[in-house]
Amino acid sequence: MLGVADAETRGAAHTVREIAQQPRVWRTLFDSLQSRRREIDSFLEPLLSRAELRIVLTGAGTSAFGGQMLAATLTAQLQRPVEAIATTDIVSRPQQCFPDNRPVLLISFARSGNSPESIAATELAEQCVPECHHLVVTCNPQGKLFGAHDTAERSLVLLMPEAADDQGFAMTSSITAMMLAVLCALAPELVDNDTVTRLSVATEQLMAVSPTQIAALAQRGFERIVYLGSGPFKDLAQESALKILELSAGRVMAYHDTPLGFRHGPKSLLDERTLVVVFLSNDDYARQYDLDILRELGEQQGKEAVIAISARAPEQPLNCTLWQIRDMAQAADWALLYPYLVQAQLLALHTSLALGKTPDNPFPSGEVNRVVKGVTIHPFEAKSR
Repeated sequence: MLGVADAETRGAAHTVREIAQQPRVWRTLFDSLQSRRREIDSFLEPLLSRAELRIVLTGAGTSAFGGQMLAATLTAQLQRPVEAIATTDIVSRPQQCFPDNRPVLLISFARSGNSPESIAATELAEQCVPECHHLVVTCNPQGKLFGAHDTAERSLVLLMPEAADDQGFAMTSSITAMMLAVLCALAPELVDNDTVTRLSVATEQLMAVSPTQIAALAQRGFERIVYLGSGPFKDLAQESALKILELSAGRVMAYHDTPLGFRHGPKSLLDERTLVVVFLSNDDYARQYDLDILRELGEQQGKEAVIAISARAPEQPLNCTLWQIRDMAQAADWALLYPYLVQAQLLALHTSLALGKTPDNPFPSGEVNRVVKGVTIHPFEAKSR
């Protein structure tokens, strides 16, 4: 499976399974949310009808990046601002994150729902604004966040399919499921059965053909990886860089930026042991800048060190390696997030294995933990306005 025949003995069984199962999880999730459509609408529609309502997506680490990847799409679809603020920012600067008395819909992404910031962020939001509503998107029915909000008056909890509660170190199934759930809940006109089927089939196709190629690339021993993308793909690049750092236990340094921003200083990190991965947009205008940086970096670094991940073949020959997502040439960029995320997960998995790491637990001595430990939540008293 995914080119890892001996996954269990190599400490990768959870991670391999949880990457591979994502198309099935998406289908299951969509069906379960359709059965709750009336309940979801009765909670959200009165809130979304209020012009003064703030909508804030929150989470920590990968969960924060999931919200960031969706914010612009939801803003466009709802025709109102949708913000993404990490729980780690809310906890350290609550009154700066909630500076006024506008009502808030806080949408919390939480795999376990047990990290200290997940709970504290919801409580601090309650302290800072007089009216806070919660949409909690989580994978763990035993988590503290689930327990606090499952029956709360101003809360709705969306529980992911059981398989999405990743047991591996890195978030894979959990983040793509939670992202899809938020889109299904807030922008149902974007996500129908045909769309979910198309995402699932395209991702299954890439998992059938790309792991061997990705494993061979990982064996080349790059010491640095740079991910570049614009719009939602900038945040995808940040998540992709985190996956490499996590699963390689910090052995491979990773950086993220936009195609345009990379030239403004960060490009200086390139050397002969650097791999560059560019996520190409399907938006014709944005895509021009993706192609420009690919052309430039291909000439500088060489074809074998520059990867283009795209749903469409480049319009002209480029000196790079193409990983193409089939049958999504007409898809919106938000839909490309899902197969692109899986590609990044696969590269992190095979990089970890090539280094002799155990992806299910890259830190066996406990220096970094699956659920964050060691965070002290200090008492906070909101200042009167």
